[in-house]
This record gives sequence, C-alpha cells and structure tokens, in this order.
Amino acid sequence: MAALDERDWIFPALREGAAAMMRGLPLHVAIAQLIGNDLDRCRGRQMPCHYTFREGRYHAMSSVIGTQISHAVGAAMAAKLRRDDVVIAGYLGDGATSSNDFHAGMNFAAVFAAPVVLICQNNQWAISVPLSQQSASETLAMKADAYGMPSVRVDGNDVLAVFAATRDAVARARRGDGPTFLELVTYRRLGHSSSDDPSRYRDEAEVAAWEKRDPIERMRRHLESGGAWNKDHEQELQDRIARDVNEAIRVAESAGPVSPSTLIDDVFATPTPQLEEQLRFAIGE
Repeated sequence: MAALDERDWIFPALREGAAAMMRGLPLHVAIAQLIGNDLDRCRGRQMPCHYTFREGRYHAMSSVIGTQISHAVGAAMAAKLRRDDVVIAGYLGDGATSSNDFHAGMNFAAVFAAPVVLICQNNQWAISVPLSQQSASETLAMKADAYGMPSVRVDGNDVLAVFAATRDAVARARRGDGPTFLELVTYRRLGHSSSDDPSRYRDEAEVAAWEKRDPIERMRRHLESGGAWNKDHEQELQDRIARDVNEAIRVAESAGPVSPSTLIDDVFATPTPQLEEQLRFAIGE
C-alpha cells in the first residue's frame, strides 16, 4: 500500500482490511462493519471484513475467489481508455490462480497493457489445499510468462523487498508499460478461519520453521540494528494500539441498530409504493 498513490484504486481479496485503514477507513467503522449496526457503511448487508470505502478508492471485496482479478483488470483498462493517470492494484491468494478469472484477467491485462499490478500472496495453503495441489508449475510467478507480462517472485516476509517490488511495478504501470504480476512468498501460520483446524492437514514442524521468519520480527530486528527502534518505542506503540482499539470498540458498540428503512433505500432512486408497503408489513405497521 505504501508504494501506491492515493489516486490509485485497490481491488482486495480477503485479507486487505489493513489496506483500507491505511487509506483512511476509521477503525471504529471497520469494527462496526463486523457488528452490522448503524455505523456500518454496508448497513448490515455484507459479511464481516467486507469493507467498502469509496473515498479511499478501496473497492468492496467478494468472497467468491478470483472475481476481483477481472474487476481490477477491467478498471485498469477503463483508466487507460480514459487517459486517467492511475494504477490499479489487484490482490489474490495462491488459490485464486486456479480460478477462471485469473486466466481471463491475466490475458486481458497483458493484451491491453492495462496499468494494473496483480499482487499474489502465496501463503502456501488455500484452506486445506496445499500449493502442490493447486499448480504443477515450479512457481506461480512463471505463469505470467505464458500471458506475456513480467513477473517478480519476492520474499513476502521481507517488508522492504515487497515495498521495492511493488514500487517498481507501480512505476512501470504508470508510465504506460503495462501490468506486472508479483508473487509474494509467505506462509499462513494460523488456520484459514477460527473454525479451521490446520493440524488435521499439515505438519506442525513446517509451521514452526516459518515462525522463525516472522516478517514483523525481522523488521523489528532491522530497525533495532540501525538504532531506529528500541524497547521503549515498542512499549509506547503497544500502549497506543491498545488505547486506540479499545476506544474504537467503545464507539462502535455504542451505535444503535440499522434502521429498517434501509431495507428499501437502495433498490430504486425513489422507493415504489409496493416497496413502501412491504416495509410497513416487515416492521409490523
């Protein structure tokens, strides 16, 4: 996200909530979206973490795997036709490379030299499906060769390497040289969700090995080695985060329920008599 300009659009996959907050989505609004109350911009109509933040140029995500790839490429093609000086970032996971939208999106992006950066977070697992059962290719990055676009395979646990690769890909797209596919090699240390038990399908020794490559710990050691970070800074940050999160939860939980009138607000510009009648029936009038 730090490698993109504010004018650039984000088409997220499933794990980019922090990107929305970097674009300015208030934390209490993000928490309210999990609750589905009156502060929720989606008015309780979306699944948790499916934020929408138009003024931050952050497009609402879909849980359907891979659809955002076509959306991102389409937006980039539109930007090129309109001569709009923006870059589109489209996120995906390793599992999305098995979707139809991946192949269609990659092909259109390359053929039309769309100003899009496709960022694949290869965390090795698509729920319980390992990468080895997703693809027989040696890498995911090499798939871009077949479509005629450059790719870069990056250590996804190296913050600075990811920033540098993304910055270069964004610059390439902005000067009109077309798309880039980035494969960020990382690891999903926890389960796919809170209801997932990864110990049933993978070796815990593998998890332990990847824990030693934790990206936050690596960045902390790097900053400490240059004198830019220390234990006092760390404690101050932890305290500030705790205060901010607790205050955001307080504000989010203080909001009331969504108004029943929102059931018909977005169907037509002006609600029809039939919709108004249905609303009165729904609320028991």
